[in-house]
Amino acid sequence: MADDPLRKPGSASSLGAAGRYAGLGLQFAISIVFFLFVGQWLDGRFGTEPLFLYLGVFVGAGAAFYSMYRSLMADQRRDEEQARESEREGRGR
Repeated sequence: MADDPLRKPGSASSLGAAGRYAGLGLQFAISIVFFLFVGQWLDGRFGTEPLFLYLGVFVGAGAAFYSMYRSLMADQRRDEEQARESEREGRGR
C-alpha cells in the first residue's frame, strides 16, 4: 500500500480530498445560515418571533448533517471499492 497515491501526504488526490472536505464544512455553515435567515424572514412576516428562526436553524442543521453523511458514505464506498480492486490486482500477479 506504500505506492497508493490516496495515502501519500501532499499528493494531488489527498489535496483534492482535503478540498472536498473543506467544501463540506462550508456547505454545512451556509446551509444553517441560509435557513436561519429564511426563519428570521418568516418570523418578521408572520410575527411569530423566534419560532421560525429556531425551526430554520434546526432544519438547516438537519439538512446539512444529512448531506454531509451522504457525501462521507459515498467516499467510503469509493475507497472500499478501490481497495478491493487493488487487492484483486495484487493477487493476479
